[in-house]
Amino acid sequence: MQNNANLFEIQSGSNKLGTPRYIVSIICIAVVCSLLIGKMGISVGVIFILLPFVAVYLNMLFNHPIVGYYSAVALGFVLLGLGRYVSGDLPIGLAMDGILVLTYIALIFNNFYGEINWKATNKDATFLALAWFGYSLLEVINPESHSFAAWFAGMRGVSFYMVLMVPLALIFINTNRKLDLFLYLWGIFSILASIKGIMQNTLGVDSFEKAWLDAGAAETHILFGKLRIFSFLSDAGQFGANQGYSAVVAMIIAMAVKEFRIKLFFITVALLGFYGMLLSGTRGAISVPLAGFAVYFFIKRNTAVMISGIIALILVFVFFKYTMIGQDNQQIRRMRSAFDPNDASLQVRIENQKKLAVYLSSRPLGGGIGHAGVKAKKYLPNAFLSQVATDSWYVLIWAEQGIIGLMLHLFILFYTLIKGCYHIMFKIRDPVLKMKMAALAAGMFGIMVASYGNAVLGTMPTGMLIYTTIALLLNTEILDKEALSVAKV
Repeated sequence: MQNNANLFEIQSGSNKLGTPRYIVSIICIAVVCSLLIGKMGISVGVIFILLPFVAVYLNMLFNHPIVGYYSAVALGFVLLGLGRYVSGDLPIGLAMDGILVLTYIALIFNNFYGEINWKATNKDATFLALAWFGYSLLEVINPESHSFAAWFAGMRGVSFYMVLMVPLALIFINTNRKLDLFLYLWGIFSILASIKGIMQNTLGVDSFEKAWLDAGAAETHILFGKLRIFSFLSDAGQFGANQGYSAVVAMIIAMAVKEFRIKLFFITVALLGFYGMLLSGTRGAISVPLAGFAVYFFIKRNTAVMISGIIALILVFVFFKYTMIGQDNQQIRRMRSAFDPNDASLQVRIENQKKLAVYLSSRPLGGGIGHAGVKAKKYLPNAFLSQVATDSWYVLIWAEQGIIGLMLHLFILFYTLIKGCYHIMFKIRDPVLKMKMAALAAGMFGIMVASYGNAVLGTMPTGMLIYTTIALLLNTEILDKEALSVAKV
């Protein structure tokens, strides 16, 4: 049928807005929005402004579900720090739960008439995550557990995010290009975190950060009149360890890539990461590069590289342990105290662990997830475990999930690391992928060691990066085949 419509008479969208029907509709919407803002406050207006952006994001998410995975990685860097800028009791922590669940929903709808590649999740990493999550679920019936709210709050960071992130990483990160996007995203947020930390160190904190410090955080973040830098992360401990983690991974990748721009990018990430680590004043963070590079030198299986690396690590150790060079610098002075076995803070931790050992000797399942450490005071202010600082990630797992939970957790970490290193050393054929996986393995071990002194492993963003690393280290054959097939083209 022939269309006789005159193209010059068809009204454009902007012309339609001038018709009475559209004018009346716009006025009605404006009046309703004004009344709602006047009654409920400016926050409603902010919501109206954000709605179009949310709509665009949801459209991208449901068309490309991998956007949700990358969003979770990015959100991990900023989510906890946003709590300083949000007034009231808004559960911003649930935003991570929401984005991960939405990603699964988007994945299902995006493949509504197709088939989701669930076979990609048929890996060790998925079964390990399920085992850990299953044990955490059983902890809800632990006889020592007295608060469901505490269990729910603690379980999410300990195992729930892991069981959601690992399958997503296995499904989405199945090509080297997608792996690179993950590494670039990580690097960008690491750079931003360091820049924010440098601004705090030179310009001072903003009014929201000062209010956070005045509310109690100053006790651990201002020592001898000097601010421990925390950037936009949850605290200085997480900032220092994560920046050291990022620096180790970036430095090793920088040695692998050949393109100048990419090499420069990762060198920038590494240098700013190391500097951010020092600014944080987190003593335990120094173990991340020391342990991480030790694993890297072992993986290389090159005698000259191994000897050179070991000598470099020994020199770093001697610098902090046996010299007073740079003692006038507060950051170096604090890092040096990590090598002092008589440090007062270390002695307090040892005493706390002795108290916990007596309490847990008859409790192999622990005292219940979310029931240990100062954070548990919100739910159980008078309980024994909430009065004893756990500090260490492993001590936290031990206190909450007992010796059984600790052994299971350590098994998962070391199984991943050992099998991953075996594949890197003997299975992966693509040289660049080999170095990238070596970087991830080295960074993971660095965080594992640092987590003995600070509870960093399961806290965002480090936790989200570790869970992805677990998936990648146990899925190297897929990435290796893809890299080799691309190289042949």
